[in-house]
Amino acid sequence: MSEENKLDKQVEDVKERILACLETVIDPELGIDIVNLGLIYGVELDENGLCTIKMTLTTMGCPLADVITEEIHEALSSIPEIRETDVKLVWYPAWTTDRMSRYARIALGIR
Repeated sequence: MSEENKLDKQVEDVKERILACLETVIDPELGIDIVNLGLIYGVELDENGLCTIKMTLTTMGCPLADVITEEIHEALSSIPEIRETDVKLVWYPAWTTDRMSRYARIALGIR
């Protein structure tokens, strides 16, 4: 395996661990994790250990934005490759129930 392939595998491994940690962050109103709700739009980790999470919320002005952001910081603190976490709220494309996983749809009774 080439060095480039090893690095790609390592990056994918870290991203999988990041997503697994994000699945522990539960939206307090809906009781479903933010990954299955489709709120995560992007995950980036640079060579300096800065993890940037691009996410949205189910509604603009959600009063729980700070709570969810804090829980993301806590969840990702267990990953040694991450030195700093930056959560960026984005509003485009707008979130819809179409972004939800099958699991979330079933749990919330949405078809």
